[in-house]
Amino acid sequence: MDGEYAPSTSERSRQQVAEFEASGGTRANTLRGYPIVVVTMRGARSGKIRKVPLMRVEHDGRYLAVASLGGAPRHPQWYHNLRAHPRAEVQDGADVVETTARELDGEERARWWVRAVAAFPDYAAYQRRTERLIPVLLLEPVGHRG
Repeated sequence: MDGEYAPSTSERSRQQVAEFEASGGTRANTLRGYPIVVVTMRGARSGKIRKVPLMRVEHDGRYLAVASLGGAPRHPQWYHNLRAHPRAEVQDGADVVETTARELDGEERARWWVRAVAAFPDYAAYQRRTERLIPVLLLEPVGHRG
């Protein structure tokens, strides 16, 4: 993805992304003992390149981005980025996949939510903490036909 990179304002995220990328995904590849991926996207307002570590929820080569923000009352900024610019790259270990994001709803969201909670059980508690329905976005490889 071309453009100016703007590192996260979160020290933890910034350090994790830097270590993950520097090691080709062999270090800093977990959070609280669970595997992560790094998602690269374009900022909704700035147009700059943004990178965020997200919990790894993968099924059949597709990834789920769960906009939980720990159960906060608002969506994380990266959610707005992916809604504005759905093209993203997912780095899973050493593998980088170009994807397109789309928000899920209904039965498809329900199926993926079960996978999300299986991959990272805290998502269930995060949903209980907030009145908003936590958005989930499916990151499908470019050219993938569901």
